[in-house]
Amino acid sequence: MHFRLSPSFFLPINIRNHSQNQLSYRLLEHATDAFIEVTADSLKEAFTVAGESIVDTTLDRKTVDEKEQKSLNVSGKDLRYLLFNWLEEINYQLITKGFAIARFELELQKNEIYEITAKAFGEPIDLKKHHFKVEIKAPTFHLMEILEGKKTVMRFLMDL
Repeated sequence: MHFRLSPSFFLPINIRNHSQNQLSYRLLEHATDAFIEVTADSLKEAFTVAGESIVDTTLDRKTVDEKEQKSLNVSGKDLRYLLFNWLEEINYQLITKGFAIARFELELQKNEIYEITAKAFGEPIDLKKHHFKVEIKAPTFHLMEILEGKKTVMRFLMDL
């Protein structure tokens, strides 16, 4: 049985609400996947928080030491494709490369396309130390939204 939500129907749940100053994300109600809403002061901060939300969904980021640094570069023809590719790259680093990420530093540029140049700081995943929670299969475009105003709000779905 599948339930279908219209993009304007979002039910917040109080399982997790992560906030640091004006940057935050929360899980929205969804039957089978991770449905995440990010709120930030700028687009750059929203992409940073979106990355952190993927790491936090997968493992306990607070247990990760910054022993190594990796360069991440993604691009997209528009903001939705950039967000999709960013989430996919983070998941690739976590799941395929086995790199636990403690934090990100990123730059966002728009020329003919949107680009993120980032550094990820972390260490090889240790399933026990990092309290591995769940494996994310992939991001999806389903229910993805990016709203820019006084705050930047992103909503996206991760297939578990």
